[in-house]
Amino acid sequence: MRKSTFSAAERLKIVLEQTGGKSVDQICRDHQISAATFYKWKEAQQIETDENKKRLDVLEKENKRLKKMYSELSIDHEILKEGYELLKKIRAQNNGKG
Repeated sequence: MRKSTFSAAERLKIVLEQTGGKSVDQICRDHQISAATFYKWKEAQQIETDENKKRLDVLEKENKRLKKMYSELSIDHEILKEGYELLKKIRAQNNGKG
């Protein structure tokens, strides 16, 4: 099998011409490719798009989980900080009496 003379960006551009209203036959004639090649490129593009959507969904869920974790830890940190300040005040009062 020979190596394609089209880059990935060119293949994408060719596939997207169909959404512009051109027929597959016209696209194939313009770029001198077979219909099978066009549909193979189109399928590869759809698979890549689906994988990107799945990956994006996974990343969005992970981001949401991390934001929730951060907010909980931030609240815990504030509570501990207030408790530490209160402890310092109590110790200072006890040291002043003794």
